[in-house]
Amino acid sequence: MAGLTSGWPTLLDVSKSLAPDGSTSAVAEVLTVYNDMLDDIPWYEGNLPTGHQSSIRTSLPTPSFRLLNEGVVPTKSTRGQVVDPCAIMEARNHIDVDLAMLNGNTAAFRKSEDDAFIQGFNKLFGTTLISGDSSVNPEQFNGLMSRFYSLSGEATSGQVITAASGTASINTSIWLIGWGPGKTYCVYPKGSKAGLQFEDRGIQDMVTDSTTGAYMRAYVSWFQWKVGLVVEDYRYIIRIANINHTNLLTASDATDSSANILKLMTKALGLLPNIAGIRPVFYMAPTVMSMLAVKLLDKGNNWLTMNEIKNTPVYRPNGVLSFQGVPCRRCDSITITEELLT
Repeated sequence: MAGLTSGWPTLLDVSKSLAPDGSTSAVAEVLTVYNDMLDDIPWYEGNLPTGHQSSIRTSLPTPSFRLLNEGVVPTKSTRGQVVDPCAIMEARNHIDVDLAMLNGNTAAFRKSEDDAFIQGFNKLFGTTLISGDSSVNPEQFNGLMSRFYSLSGEATSGQVITAASGTASINTSIWLIGWGPGKTYCVYPKGSKAGLQFEDRGIQDMVTDSTTGAYMRAYVSWFQWKVGLVVEDYRYIIRIANINHTNLLTASDATDSSANILKLMTKALGLLPNIAGIRPVFYMAPTVMSMLAVKLLDKGNNWLTMNEIKNTPVYRPNGVLSFQGVPCRRCDSITITEELLT
């Protein structure tokens, strides 16, 4: 598929170009190992110190027919501006110096603890990318669910497909995202560095009790990640909502009551505009991913395939499930407890 090109920078690519000493790119590589989505997302520097401002076309000019010796009225397109702010994720890791020394290998012990923080950042980023809502939590950036949340009445409603088998609180969604410049991508603030920043601040005296003023010597690690999501063209995102999770577990059984997710995914692909220059990818919860793999075993299936992709920054030896040539990725941040979308 022509849209599966990778001509734009991933987080790992950008981090390598901004960190000659290799520290930031090493952190980005760890992040990418834990999150398949980071291998798909293009990253760019925003045009604002606090995020990115996009100019979006809101209407097209209307041509008209004319007769000879008659003129036409000039028309024009209209544009609107949308600002997507970046959020700041930050953490500090304090380890008692004597505790680190007890391990026998201080450096290895600290790295093990720091890696846990990196996984925590990865989890928070993935969760916010799916369900972040700055109207509820002002410190977050807006994720996908806060932009594609209604079946009617909104500009994005035409991009939301319902499986029509949902029941309150046991639903999940499949997301089809067309990543690409001018479409859907992530940004970091103007003048800043991309990805998760890490600093080893060595041994510091830390106050452990504000009442007594007690101190201890601790190794200090500092982490910060500034990130925002830009949906410049909402037509390149499709949400398949109201998938009943309980029913989905019956896929391929004699009493199969699951939603026809292959039909819904085909419908989602039909909503994508021209895919030239983009990377379309399906994202789904682990249960949906496993049930999709079950359908791979159906002898009548011709569209699901399992391929190994070795030319990506992070090689995944277990293969990549694809539907009509579009990769299907597991995303743990997509829950199976979504409310029924109406």
